[in-house]
Amino acid sequence: MSYGTLAGRTAVITGAASGMGNATARLLAAQGVSVALLARRAERLDELAAKIGADGGRALAVVTDVTDQASVDAAAERVHAEFGRVDLVVNAAGVMLPNPVDEGRTDEWQRMLDTNVAGALRIIRAFTADLVAAAAEGRTADLVNISSIGAHVTFPNYAVYGATKAALTYLSASLRTELGPRDVRVTNIEPGLTDSELAGHVDNAELSGQLDGMFDALGGLSSDEIADLIAYTTSRARHINLRQLVVLPTRQA
Repeated sequence: MSYGTLAGRTAVITGAASGMGNATARLLAAQGVSVALLARRAERLDELAAKIGADGGRALAVVTDVTDQASVDAAAERVHAEFGRVDLVVNAAGVMLPNPVDEGRTDEWQRMLDTNVAGALRIIRAFTADLVAAAAEGRTADLVNISSIGAHVTFPNYAVYGATKAALTYLSASLRTELGPRDVRVTNIEPGLTDSELAGHVDNAELSGQLDGMFDALGGLSSDEIADLIAYTTSRARHINLRQLVVLPTRQA
């Protein structure tokens, strides 16, 4: 499928080493978008950048830890030096660590807060000025946040994860009031069951088995299908903001 209006744009994609971020980077690059790939795993990023380059695209691998402000600042500086101003930002970095709250896993709580909420905010802070400037020049400017169905559907033992995603969904809605009047679109995407590395983060054997059972019973979306949704959304005419997208496997819906 072709998304003609994407060619020539410049994107920053977090979580680009795997899953939805990786799939989005590949698809946008194939449509002529220059993609800055941000994630922690250098080898994965280098492999992805090389593949995109071999396929005729333009990619920049930037090792970044979104939980570290200095790392994000350095990443933004490098992106601007190599690519100039960006006009599309995809916050795909995330971590899902379910456990009962009464286990008191404060290490997991902090990691999810730092990545899913504060990490997204650090990226927004780093690149919002770019988006506003691009929009002021009459170009299309997009901020896409990947939240989760867990933002408003409760699941036992996923309380903290769901709370972080609810915060991201609320943040997206609130940012529209600030950025929409300046012609910057904000899209919040809430996927249901999706095949990504999130499930691999689960260290609770019982919960991991439950998740596997849900995939077996309901089926799951692929990361490529989420990427397709992002490409479709960001390729609409600049006055159209698909603001809130909930996407689920049919059996889960």
